[in-house]
Amino acid sequence: MSHYLGIDIGTSGTKTLLIDAAGKVIAEADASYPMHQPKPGWTEQDPDDWWAATIKTVREVMQLSKCKPADVKAIGLSGQMHGSVFLDRQDNVIRPALLWNDQRTAAECDEITTAAGGRRRLIKLVANPALTGFQAPKVLWLRNHEKRNFDRLAKVLLPKDDIRRRMTGEYVTEVSDASGTLMLDVVRRRWSKSLLSKLQLDESLLPAVVESEEVTGTLTEAAAAALGLTTACKVVGGAGDCAAGAVGNGVVKPGVLSTSIGTSGVMFVHSDQPQYDASGRLHTFCHAVNGAWHMMGVNLTSGGSLQWWVESVLQNLAGLEGKDLYAKATAEAQLCPAGSNGLLFLPYLNGERTPHADPNARGAFVGLNLTHTRGSMTRSVMEGITFALRDSLAIIQSLDVPVREIRASGGGSRNPFWRQMQADVFGKKITTLKVEQGPAYGVALLAAVGDGAYKNVQAACKATIEVADQTPVDRRSAKTYNDLFPVYQKLYGDLAESMRTLAALQQ
Repeated sequence: MSHYLGIDIGTSGTKTLLIDAAGKVIAEADASYPMHQPKPGWTEQDPDDWWAATIKTVREVMQLSKCKPADVKAIGLSGQMHGSVFLDRQDNVIRPALLWNDQRTAAECDEITTAAGGRRRLIKLVANPALTGFQAPKVLWLRNHEKRNFDRLAKVLLPKDDIRRRMTGEYVTEVSDASGTLMLDVVRRRWSKSLLSKLQLDESLLPAVVESEEVTGTLTEAAAAALGLTTACKVVGGAGDCAAGAVGNGVVKPGVLSTSIGTSGVMFVHSDQPQYDASGRLHTFCHAVNGAWHMMGVNLTSGGSLQWWVESVLQNLAGLEGKDLYAKATAEAQLCPAGSNGLLFLPYLNGERTPHADPNARGAFVGLNLTHTRGSMTRSVMEGITFALRDSLAIIQSLDVPVREIRASGGGSRNPFWRQMQADVFGKKITTLKVEQGPAYGVALLAAVGDGAYKNVQAACKATIEVADQTPVDRRSAKTYNDLFPVYQKLYGDLAESMRTLAALQQ
């Protein structure tokens, strides 16, 4: 039987899984690696760590599955979006890769907006405004701040596409991930020659662009030997992690929206047409579905905020030690009523993207009084993360994009308490799937499509993805959240100037 690998190059680690042609997960493996923060707001990783994790997890999956190398017909690649791998003419990595949550490029974003003729003109060119996380500002930062490195630059690749290069020797990306570079004409699904010209960047720096299910090459002898596979194994385009996760959740038709809480938080909705928010609060990207698009709101520190709260603040506090730290913290949160007794948390711990596009945004607890407990604060963190996602949902609904079903994935889907909170904050029932494997599963399905096992992505999802459960709205809690949400929305505007001052002091 034919088998397919899905590999997701995440921020905290790489996940690899193997599926059969029916979509059943046969084996999976994970490997972690560090993220470096040389300065406040800077985030970097070593691309060699990604490749080492890829080799380790592929070999582990093959060993666990006892699958023959020749039975693995194709590989799908996913990964953290927007990162920049800078290569010289000999394919040497010039410097550590700048990641999606790196905030150093505010000046370069202004430079891009000015060169394009203003924010609205830029959105018309590439469907999105200039944001610090995107790839184009990173390339300009290299040119502005590390001239010697820029002079060596021959190619700039996204994280998953550097893994492709190491596998196949080819410089290729695909439309969903390329959409997040700020250099793709998203409507026409090709590089924007107009913007590249305005930025004085040569298109030769960029890889070729294909659709997500297209075959981009086969494994080289060296890669096949490293991975324990054969040179007949194909590598398909794959997808950026958000689009890949949407495929893995079956969000491949109008009316279905996914909410994902990982390190970041994402609201993702399918669209058959390239719709965009004129003010640029949402991203409009090409979908991993051929000929389709999606709109997406992104919060930079969703699960990351809870991780900070539990692991940096609550760790080692009396009564909370142990491996089940999150479970204990959540149990305390459940003892508090919806709304945390009027305590709000702004989850802007590393700047924010949707809807504020502000690298200087900072986190805050607002409304603390002597009645609040540790549990109140934990619940407030979780509610603040969920309110941040509702910001995106509100914009999507204001644009008349249909939302008939919300599917939850990531850490927020595995926790019943958080699923209920999402249903109540969003005012819509939350659907979960029988098997929720995230981006790695989505690109494994893309690999199966590319190999001919399915006619298209929609057919693959219909055959393999099943709904498991639904969480209905608790109307009483929903009313509390509806009353609090406008207060939450107003706080950013009230505090933005102070946030900028504090961010400058932190530098």
